[in-house]
Amino acid sequence: MAGLELLYNSVIDNIASPQDALLCFVHWEIIRHGYKCLGTGDQPGTNDKRSELLPAHWNESSELYTLRYESSDGKVQLLVKAIAVDSSVIFNVMRSGSEEVADMTVSLSDYVNCDHLQDFDRVFKNTKELGGRVQSGILSSGPGSRSGSGKGKEPAKSCKKSLQDEDPFRIPTRTAVRQPGWAQPMNPFAAGGADLDPFGGRPGGMIMDPLRAGFPRSGLDPSSGIPMRLPPGAVPPGARFDPFGPVGRPGPDPDHLPPPGYDDMFM
Repeated sequence: MAGLELLYNSVIDNIASPQDALLCFVHWEIIRHGYKCLGTGDQPGTNDKRSELLPAHWNESSELYTLRYESSDGKVQLLVKAIAVDSSVIFNVMRSGSEEVADMTVSLSDYVNCDHLQDFDRVFKNTKELGGRVQSGILSSGPGSRSGSGKGKEPAKSCKKSLQDEDPFRIPTRTAVRQPGWAQPMNPFAAGGADLDPFGGRPGGMIMDPLRAGFPRSGLDPSSGIPMRLPPGAVPPGARFDPFGPVGRPGPDPDHLPPPGYDDMFM
């Protein structure tokens, strides 16, 4: 707390609101971490000078405070804005020369005793907590800070997307997967046995699977695709599949028998 009492007493005649007292504490915390105040306003002025004191007209408005700071080596400049909203103050800090922006919201009743603004010994409370919030909230990457020193920036991640991510209408490449091996076929007349005896450990249910029912299997593997009908991978490996239409022929078999009562060749 060394130096805060001198700073506060130097502007105590201008302290008219709890947010004035809070801004005085934040200003002292910034100065304590290696900065000097340049002045008020968003843009540099002709009367700017590096100082540890608060500049003239720093609390001209009790709703918006704007102060500029510069590090001791002159490499970093801070634009600090404090906005009073109801019983809180929102601090917004922007570092010049970069896109770094920090913010912090402080409840006045947590750190300022509104009934003792003219008494330095009683005006502030929870000062250690407030100082830690200023360090971590708006000075985390400034000079002299604990959490921002000695840490390098992480390499930027590539934002380049693959062709499949860029084109939502692109059909993904399908790879043929061989159908997994089945256990020994069950008796075709035993369909439904597992439903009648669920604790018997028997495979199968009420639906008879033609690929596992003991009947001769065809050489067709639906997971590998059907020429001119299904692309490879359209049928999941091992799924029940009944081929639609004749396989291997472009049209109906000319040798099919006509339906009963068929006597009109033009129908």
